[in-house]
Amino acid sequence: MSQLTEKIELYKAEFVKLGIEVDPILLEAITKKMGPVVYNEDSSRVSCSDKEELARVKNNFLIKKHGMADSADLDAAIADVCAQMGSSNRNKFRAMFYTLLVIKFDIASSYLS
Repeated sequence: MSQLTEKIELYKAEFVKLGIEVDPILLEAITKKMGPVVYNEDSSRVSCSDKEELARVKNNFLIKKHGMADSADLDAAIADVCAQMGSSNRNKFRAMFYTLLVIKFDIASSYLS
């Protein structure tokens, strides 16, 4: 099994633990687009307690990558995903976090084309 496949299977299992259903094809597409970041222990996770980290998610993923305008809606969506993944959950994997944001903003078509 390839490293990428192992990561995707890990993320699927984490979603099951959280009781969250996601399209596995979308999860795989997002994970593949992320590249090597998924293999780095630190950068593969999102820390919801780190304001700078959340600002990076907003600026780099939502604003730069998806062309969204900076607004309170972006901050609220990020806060919702943090809550959805659980405050005590230390496994807020970036690929999972991004997948939930993509679903929240209904922009899956940019990954499933």
